[in-house]
Amino acid sequence: MLVSSSSLTPFPPVRTADDTPPEDSIPLVFPELDQQLQPLPPCHDSEESMEVFKQHCQIAEEYHEVKKEITLLEQRKKELIAKLDQAEKEKVDAAELVREFEALTEENRTLRLAQSQCVEQLEKLRIQYQKRQGSS
Repeated sequence: MLVSSSSLTPFPPVRTADDTPPEDSIPLVFPELDQQLQPLPPCHDSEESMEVFKQHCQIAEEYHEVKKEITLLEQRKKELIAKLDQAEKEKVDAAELVREFEALTEENRTLRLAQSQCVEQLEKLRIQYQKRQGSS
């Protein structure tokens, strides 16, 4: 997202030739930018120098905004990757739960069948026992 020229940071005060401080004491126009990206102070006697300085300030502001947007997008990317990882983990967990449910359902069916066979066998044994008791 680029910034319009109306939202630029204010320029440093114009200095006359009499009160121009040394280069290293001029405050940075964009302190968050690296030193080599800082707009160089203009020569206030030259209209062209002032215009170049304004253009450089505008470019520096746009650069700063783009860097901010990149940082936000990288953060959003990290959040989306974390959500995707979580969704994939939940998908794997859900698939594991489905397999476990199917295995337990099959085990339950097998145990019910074994129980019914045991009940039938017990009933047959009772009948045989009662027949023996009655014949003696």
